[in-house]
Amino acid sequence: MMKLEDLKPNAVVRGILPERPVNVVGVQWFGSNAVELTYKDPEGKVGNTLLYRSNESELSIVEEGRPWAFDADGRQFRLVSEAHRIRLAHLFDPVLAVHTSIVEPLPHQITAVYEEMLPRQPLRFLLADDPGAGKTIMAGLLIKELIARGDLQRCLVVCPGSLAEQWQDELYRRFHLPFEILTNDKLEAARTGNWFLENNLVIARLDKLSRNPDIQAKLEVPDAFWDLIVCDEAHKMSATHFGGEIKYTKRYQLGQLLSQI
Repeated sequence: MMKLEDLKPNAVVRGILPERPVNVVGVQWFGSNAVELTYKDPEGKVGNTLLYRSNESELSIVEEGRPWAFDADGRQFRLVSEAHRIRLAHLFDPVLAVHTSIVEPLPHQITAVYEEMLPRQPLRFLLADDPGAGKTIMAGLLIKELIARGDLQRCLVVCPGSLAEQWQDELYRRFHLPFEILTNDKLEAARTGNWFLENNLVIARLDKLSRNPDIQAKLEVPDAFWDLIVCDEAHKMSATHFGGEIKYTKRYQLGQLLSQI
């Protein structure tokens, strides 16, 4: 025996009209024991009737209503479809980061990012172009493209202290990437005790990291993994060789640490 709860839009029901099924158009409940049924007969004429629990034995389902309908909020559907379009945009636009950023990349930058780095990700790369060749632009394109493709969520940029604000400004102004600069105040105010766990896009000053073992310990926490680490002015992290002896500087040791996390 069917229940009143089985009356769904688009269902075909017997027992409403003599010897003729009807198509359910709408159902409105009055309490828990009565419904007003709006239906359409085989000729297309619309009618309505009140049904009670006592009528359940007279009714039968000929065909259940479709599990889908077209009465949902169209704005929500548009929002979801747009989200899916953006998520899959890189499949149809191979240079998505270029078209969604305020940059006009040069040919050598396109070649480096889209022909060399992205196809071979996650290999490590050295950008050794001349000063002024736009290495920051290349790094920004790589970061944004990896985010668009779902391959990057957490990124750490390590740079000389004088360049931290420049990196932050360039990445936000050109790529709309909201990087946060590591400071003592932010470290002390961290709710979890580890500021790196609370921020996915981070800029850290080279010497601040290399000279502070406590900060390095926070970097080594297993949960503080990084999908990509960018080291600006990486030649400053080299070891020194003098008198047949190799001296591993604190900057070099930081480079070793970063290569392992």
